Order: sequence, then C-alpha cells, then structure tokens
Amino acid sequence: MDRLQSMQVFAAVADCEGFAPAARKLFMSPPAVTRAIASLEQRLGVPLFHRTTRQVKLTEAGVRFLEDCRRILSDINEAEESAAGAHRVPRGRLSITSSMRFGSVYILPLLVEFLDKYPEVSVQTLFVDRLVNLIDEGLDVAIRIGELPDSSLTAIRVGSVRRVICASPGYLEKKGNPQVPEDIRRHDTVLFEAITPRPEWSFRGPEGEYSVSFSTRLRVNLADTAIAAAIAGCGLTRVLSYQIAPEIKAGRLKIILADFEAPAMPVHVVYQEGRKAAARVRAFVDFAVERLRADTSIN
Repeated sequence: MDRLQSMQVFAAVADCEGFAPAARKLFMSPPAVTRAIASLEQRLGVPLFHRTTRQVKLTEAGVRFLEDCRRILSDINEAEESAAGAHRVPRGRLSITSSMRFGSVYILPLLVEFLDKYPEVSVQTLFVDRLVNLIDEGLDVAIRIGELPDSSLTAIRVGSVRRVICASPGYLEKKGNPQVPEDIRRHDTVLFEAITPRPEWSFRGPEGEYSVSFSTRLRVNLADTAIAAAIAGCGLTRVLSYQIAPEIKAGRLKIILADFEAPAMPVHVVYQEGRKAAARVRAFVDFAVERLRADTSIN
C-alpha cells in the first residue's frame, strides 16, 4: 500500500473511531485496515492510536499527523478537481453547516432551489446547535450567528437577528404586558439555556446595557421547546427573532419590551479562504448571500 492510501486509511479510522467501521467505509477487509495502520505506525516509529476493546482514540502524535494528512488529502483532491474542470463548472459534494432551526427554516428551502439550478452538485448538511470547526470536520460553508473570532476564514455578512422576548397573546391577556424589563420578575418564564444559560436577560436602556435577573421554573435546551412552551402559555421566553418569525406572523406569539432589546447579532456566510475555492463553493456562497440578504426576517 502506498503512502497516499495509508493516509486515506488512517484518516478513515480516525473519523470512524474504529477499524471495522473504517473498513466498511473504504470497502476493505478489517484485517487489511489493521495491517495498513500497523505498517504506517512502524514506518513513522510512533503509535497513532490508543486501542481498547471498546474504542480507538488518537494519540498526541496521531492528532498532529491527522491534521497533516487532511491537508495533504485536501490538496490532492483540489488538484484533481481543478484538472477535471471543477473550478469552472459547479460539481461534486458540498457540505454545509448551520444551527438546527436556521437550517430547517432558511437553508433547506434555499438548497432545494440551489440543487435544481446545479444538477451536478450534491449536498450534505450538518444542522447542529454547536459551533462546528470547518477545517477539523472537513466542511465547506457555515452560516454563523453572532460575533466572529479572528480567523483565516472568509466571512460575508448577510443580515442580523434580534434577541427577543415573547409570549402568547393569551398569557399576556391573563398576566399583563410588561412595560419595563424589571417587570419580568413578576412573570412566569421559560429559560432557553442556549441563549442565556442563567436566569438573567440583558437589555439596553438610556445608560447602556444592563441585566435583570429573575426566577424560573422551566429550563429548556432547544428553541423549539421554548417556543412551544410560550405558545402553550407557560410564560415569557427569550429566543432569536428568526426562530419565531412564523409564529409572530401567525399571531401565536407577540414580541414584548422591543424598545429595550440588546444589540442585534450579525449573521455571516463563512467559508475557507486561501486557495481559490471550488466552483460549487463559490456558486453556493453567491447564491446564499443573495437570497439571505433579500430575506426581510433577518435584515
């Protein structure tokens, strides 16, 4: 087995965290995968994996070697795509990540149109409510909500979202409409912990930003749960404006204390820079930027 194949096998074992699943992924026999890794470790003179009966984990040397392997394999793949014309015509697999609700509400409808326009492109999505590292997880494009750290990635701003407090009309009719942030202490609340892990919401007033703490009897970890609880009349909750756009339009929820909202959070389309991106990446970025900037619910 040559060095390139050994790197491919090593990366597959690392990604799958096991020899058997890597063998299935590569259409190889498990003994062949085991021999390839053993030969690679012998050539390098260091162990690349910690092996137990239950799992396979990278050693410190393995982590460093995996970074180099991914870079080399990516360079080779890019060179092949360039030679095949992939930098001229959008084709191949495109991987995209965003938060779960943003992905289902905004990105999925956009992808349907994009795939219809570019029949030689296939798409894999990773919609999760966690920060995903594009390079480490081999992804092409991310839609990020919030301020971005300095990095080597290219980011294009497409809009912003507000952190809003809302409740059902029925609840507000029964308990009253808060007039100032301090009034939330007299209300039932649903704490969406992904937005604010502690029962404390920030506001902006004449003197600048400040926080109001409160007690809560219901804490949830998903936006959908917080929204459903608010619609059911469980109290006030704080979510991002795009997450309740359909509910506001339908009259199932009402935004309150809008005059005291904290500054809006930016929305960016982020992708890897450096070498010229493949046509499929450039095509999707241009497509997504145009569509998202035109969406009034995030602008």
